Amino acid sequence: MDHLITPATSTEEQQRAARVAVLPVGSFEQHGAYLPLITDTVVACLIARRISQDHGLFLLPPVTFSCSHEHAGFAGTVSISAATLYAVVNDVWRSLKGSGIEALAVVNGHGGNYVLANVVQEANVAGACMTLFPSGPDWTRARQEAGLETDSHTDMHAGEAEVSLLLHGAPELVRDGYQHSDWEADWRSHLLVTGIRAYTDTGVIGRPSAGTAEKGARLLDSFSKSFTEHLALLRGSSV
Repeated sequence: MDHLITPATSTEEQQRAARVAVLPVGSFEQHGAYLPLITDTVVACLIARRISQDHGLFLLPPVTFSCSHEHAGFAGTVSISAATLYAVVNDVWRSLKGSGIEALAVVNGHGGNYVLANVVQEANVAGACMTLFPSGPDWTRARQEAGLETDSHTDMHAGEAEVSLLLHGAPELVRDGYQHSDWEADWRSHLLVTGIRAYTDTGVIGRPSAGTAEKGARLLDSFSKSFTEHLALLRGSSV
């Protein structure tokens, strides 16, 4: 995990003189018996590190707690309120602007962080300065280009996509057992009311058995390409 957090010095960032920063936002929540509580943070860091390296951006350390209330029925899950997450991201953005950073890409690793969309929408009222990445279309494209067997609805949590990304970028964190932990729960109409516990006994919803390191590498390749469009908008260009 240490290699996913920026080791850059102040001098190095001064020399880089990046005008766009990247903030990974993860979570601390259950991911079944074979992925760690920090899975979403690792996913966000993998994506953030890749796009910052490929596009010459200022990589920030991750926000490691977020809105995981739907996972409250499982041991180890810790959440903060939507208001707190909103305030943290806005505070980071104000600090960045004060130091001359012109735009911020928020890389979200947890689907339950709905409030991040509001943060980004409000920030962009006076002009494009913030983006939320990956978007739904970015994920759809990445799944297709990586050759995943599932879609985002079927593979909601601790499934093919997350296992693939960790097998590629942090294989030491993946424990044995994902090969036999598939769990189907496509009908989840009352998730916001009941939480995820009503739809899975194990905490898993998806097909982790289909995950491979090769798919994880292709997912990151796709994300790096997709981010080009976000970066163009932040820099005032058309896409």
